Amino acid sequence: MARLPKMRGNKLVNTYEKIYQLHHLIETKSFMDLAGPYKVGVDLGTADVVLAVTDNLGNPVAGSMRWASVVRDGLVYDFRGATEIVHELKSEVEQIMGVKLERGATAIPPGTVGRNALACSNVIAGAGLEPICQVDEPVAAARALNLRHGIVVDIGGGTTGVAVLKDGSLVFTADEPTGGTHVSLVLAGAYGITFEEAEKLKKDSSNHKRIMPVIVPVIEKMATIVKGILNDKGDFSDYPVYVVGGTAYLEGFEYQFSKAFGREVHVPPHPLLVTPLGIALYS
Repeated sequence: MARLPKMRGNKLVNTYEKIYQLHHLIETKSFMDLAGPYKVGVDLGTADVVLAVTDNLGNPVAGSMRWASVVRDGLVYDFRGATEIVHELKSEVEQIMGVKLERGATAIPPGTVGRNALACSNVIAGAGLEPICQVDEPVAAARALNLRHGIVVDIGGGTTGVAVLKDGSLVFTADEPTGGTHVSLVLAGAYGITFEEAEKLKKDSSNHKRIMPVIVPVIEKMATIVKGILNDKGDFSDYPVYVVGGTAYLEGFEYQFSKAFGREVHVPPHPLLVTPLGIALYS
């Protein structure tokens, strides 16, 4: 269980409870019988696709996910596969809830423009969800964390997004080509295995202590890149930092990233689900 950083009142504790709740609903394929209107968010990740549903107040209602490789470096390269997966997730959740989901939101890495940005909305449209909103991934994560002042680092498969907020306003976003894919590539090279085998090795928590010494340089590089982005934009030394995304699941990641970053960072529980929860809140 992730540590709960101190925050005024119980705001962050309640936010973490929502993340735990979404994880439980996905794992048990169940739903919370809460009143609509419902909000739907679809996160098209490099290694997974997640569909999250909340009520109008942002409380998780249902969700589903699939491990899939339909996105590379933040870009949809398998449009048909992505559309079919989102349709499957939508149908599964509709059956669980007993209602039809009609509209939804999605997210993109910061700086994604043109047809690359439209592709994500076209995917959910092809799956039967009217796209009503598209948001930067780290901004969505900040919304899920109810963060009005701080820094969110969203480590995806191929890219890492950064969002800085001050008093509820977005200061800037940035995106760099580094992420979980690079961890898997290093593991594949170190152990002489295929990329797919490295992905499985990484996802199995029983291997984390063994592989951590091998991937520490990658984590240090991620932290250095994020630190460089922030140093170029101003002094944010007093801003709390939250890291989300699948790579943050790795045991020891929080410590190693904090060490290389030069100050403490916080990893929420189930960091892979933070961004999809935030996307739903924007819908």
